[in-house]
Amino acid sequence: MPADVVPMDLKHLEALVAVERTYWWHVGKRELVAELLARRCPPPARLVEGGVGGGANLLALHDLGYDVSGLDLMPESVEHCRSLGIADVRQHNLEEPWPVERGPAQAVLLLDVIEHVPNPVNVLKNAAETLGPDGAIIVTVPAIPALFGPWDRMLGHYRRYSARLLRAHAREAGLQVVWLSHWNAFTLPAALVVRTAEKVGLSRGGGSEFPPVSPAVNSLLIGLARLERRAIGTVKLLLGLSLVGVLKR
Repeated sequence: MPADVVPMDLKHLEALVAVERTYWWHVGKRELVAELLARRCPPPARLVEGGVGGGANLLALHDLGYDVSGLDLMPESVEHCRSLGIADVRQHNLEEPWPVERGPAQAVLLLDVIEHVPNPVNVLKNAAETLGPDGAIIVTVPAIPALFGPWDRMLGHYRRYSARLLRAHAREAGLQVVWLSHWNAFTLPAALVVRTAEKVGLSRGGGSEFPPVSPAVNSLLIGLARLERRAIGTVKLLLGLSLVGVLKR
């Protein structure tokens, strides 16, 4: 493993496994990605996820009819995914050429992954080499570079993305951004207050990656994410805490 590649902290993985299936942010992102996949790479299609985390995405997409496989730097993540019944998951550094024994993929997912690596262009290049001729990469990243602060450093982020930076990294990897929008705009005001307080020292930051919410609030936020997703289908959002894009060779 290269010295500058740092796997997810095991505590973060454990927290992810605990909430990934039900927490509003994960549910909203997963539903958004599933909708984009249905439009551009409907099942049955071969799908590879780079950075599988707790495996909830692969499990849900397998249930939708996709032929799924995954790669992750952490052996604990690989082991957990296999315990869920996802057999084709292996430990792999995404900055190294990806295994392609099973042939090209119609879809590759990089969901909040490339902000964690020092050389995101390498990861995008490797993902592109995995695609078939009409395949697509769906990528999500944290947005608004000005918000970068203690919370990002706690999570091992190297950067937050602007639309311009994501397009530049895609272009360097030989990819074209064919669709791009912000998302998670409805929590932006609260996040601006919290992250600004952290940056100016009014808050120590370093809080939970997934702040606990009541079941009622969780359901409300899932509903807001669904309303936002419908809006994104009509008009691309210009602001939001994250970016979601579709990339092609």
